[in-house]
Amino acid sequence: MSRLASASALPTITILLSTYNGEQFLKAQLESFTAQRYTCWTVFWRDDGSTDGTLPIMRAFTAANPGRCMEAASSGPHLGAAESFLTLLRESHGAEMVAFSDQDDVWLADKLQHAMESLRPAGNEPALYCARQYLVDAALRGTKLSALHANTPGFPASLTQNIANGNTLVMNAPAAMLVAGLGRPEGTVHDWWSYIVVSACGGRIIFDPRPQVLYRLHKNNLIGSSRPLPARALAAIRRGPKIFMTMMHRHADILAAGASHLTPQARHDLKSIQSALQGGLAARLAALRCTRFRRRTLLENLLFSLWFITEKPSAARSAQHQPRKPGQGTAEPDELRLNRPVTQS
Repeated sequence: MSRLASASALPTITILLSTYNGEQFLKAQLESFTAQRYTCWTVFWRDDGSTDGTLPIMRAFTAANPGRCMEAASSGPHLGAAESFLTLLRESHGAEMVAFSDQDDVWLADKLQHAMESLRPAGNEPALYCARQYLVDAALRGTKLSALHANTPGFPASLTQNIANGNTLVMNAPAAMLVAGLGRPEGTVHDWWSYIVVSACGGRIIFDPRPQVLYRLHKNNLIGSSRPLPARALAAIRRGPKIFMTMMHRHADILAAGASHLTPQARHDLKSIQSALQGGLAARLAALRCTRFRRRTLLENLLFSLWFITEKPSAARSAQHQPRKPGQGTAEPDELRLNRPVTQS
């Protein structure tokens, strides 16, 4: 096979980029796209109501890459982070693979190559790829690493914790179609919801231990922290379980509405968890006996178990959420994220 024919057979990865007042770091992210070793990519972007110089930067990049960079028709109105990214996902019709991108990070040159090589063997099976990150400061200094998930959890562990960092997340077409078609719980974030859906529907979850992104931690990050785990656990205890348990209810409810897409085991697990959430102490203790329904570390799991046992459903469902802006640390809310990013020297 000729080199041209071989290249044409490679899948095109559609980069879904949502921007919001990102002029300070946006150019570096765009430059990291053009520096990718894997060259079969396009950019599909929408702006979420920027008032700085973000739009001129994006439109100049679009003009410099004709046919390869396109602004979404939905661009302009402020939707918030999750809805902005999921809108891009729904509008990326026919994409062979999709990659979420924040606006303020820098991708390492092999990111898309490694994602493609990991996802391609899945064929028509839904598959989601994610990876570790280097945690760096605003000037891209630092060598600390985000958490290593040696034993990749799936469902129902995905209801308790997100391991899919949005700025590393890439999905094949079957996975993207599942996420786009299943609806969105109020208050969720796009990366965590994608991980929940793909794992509950029996898709492959591929966690790459090799870091693929320079995750920029700066004063404007809405979420993202390199504080030690005990400090973040203490902060979570002070905040309490309200937001965390609210999201568990909401995620479970939307999954139940689309139960026909779930695997038989996931439907069984979900039914048990929903019964526990609506029941008393005995039902909740029974649900916690499932060894797959837990967080990653002992400390995190002890706190999760305490919250799960003691939460009052009526209180959890009434919790209020603040809208989140796209491109600024798109992971689950800080109240839920005891272990991400965990730093390692």
